Amino acid sequence: MRLRKLVLPLLALPIALGGCGMLGSSAGTPGAAASATPIAGGGDWLVVATGSATPSPVASPAASRPPVLPPVSFLPVHPGCAEDWTVNPPLIPIEVVPGAGRLTVTWPRQYDSDYRITAVKQPLITGNQPAYTWQQVPAGTGCTVTATITGLQKGVPYIVWLDAPNTGHELDGARHPYSGRSGVVYPR
Repeated sequence: MRLRKLVLPLLALPIALGGCGMLGSSAGTPGAAASATPIAGGGDWLVVATGSATPSPVASPAASRPPVLPPVSFLPVHPGCAEDWTVNPPLIPIEVVPGAGRLTVTWPRQYDSDYRITAVKQPLITGNQPAYTWQQVPAGTGCTVTATITGLQKGVPYIVWLDAPNTGHELDGARHPYSGRSGVVYPR
């Protein structure tokens, strides 16, 4: 195998160096029909004109291209609209700030819906659970809606529930997010 790898290139070398003349072609012999001199009455094959070299391009600071996009200016944003909300798709995100006997609840406005909120006590109770007292909240006009639940006991754990009954539906019939809940919070 090694011998073949060495012999084949050595056999091809004379053919490559000798060209077509080694194979008996008439194109390899001098004095054939081709001639380097032009035929009488024919034009020159190559026209050479004198000239000067093209200069290299030089960047000019005064002649720069205009920007592709126009300058951008942003409209002022209400602070509540600039807040990043952690969104869990089926739930409306809410923030709860505890106060003295109260909880202040804030959430992003959802599709011009009205709302209702309640604070549910979390201690274990045997038997029937007490009825919830819902507080009605209008839709609001800003990016966020804020409401305060009062009359709560200090040190008692609560979970805040939010309901938005009129959020509407997507084009496929699925409801927009219509409820939210907080983690456990304690009024001060």
